[in-house]
Amino acid sequence: MSDVELIKDWIALCNAKARYCRFLDTKDWAGWRDLMTEDYELDVSEGTGKPIIRGRDAAIADVQSSILTAKTAHQVHSPEIVINGDEATAVWALQDRVVWGPDKALTGYGHYHERWVRQNGEWKLAALKLTRLHIDFEMATPAS
Repeated sequence: MSDVELIKDWIALCNAKARYCRFLDTKDWAGWRDLMTEDYELDVSEGTGKPIIRGRDAAIADVQSSILTAKTAHQVHSPEIVINGDEATAVWALQDRVVWGPDKALTGYGHYHERWVRQNGEWKLAALKLTRLHIDFEMATPAS
C-alpha cells in the first residue's frame, strides 16, 4: 500500500468517525446504522456491567434506549489509526455530554477503541469498546 493510499484511508476513517458523532448527536439513525457492519459489536461493559451487544440492530436499539430523548454531544480527537489493508484499528480520545433533562446529565471522558473493515470500498465500523477515565454526573438533589 502506497503512502498516498494510506493517507486517503486515514482521512476516510477520520471522516467516517466524524459522521458517526454527528449522526449519533442528530439522531440520524439511518445514517448512523449505515456506518456499521451487520455483525457490529458494541462493548460498553466498563462501568455498566452490560454484556457485549452483538449485531448492528441490537446495538442501535440499546443506544436508543439510553439517549433517544437526550441531548448529546460527542467529540473525538487525537486519533491513533493503524491500517492494514482492508482492516483498521483506531483509538479516539472522547468527551461526551448527555443531558436527559434539567436535573440529570453526565459529562464523560475516555476512549473509543475500534475495529473498522472496508466493505464495497467503504469503511464500516465492526466493533467499538468504550473505556472511561472519568464521568461527572449532575443530578438534582431532593429538597430537605
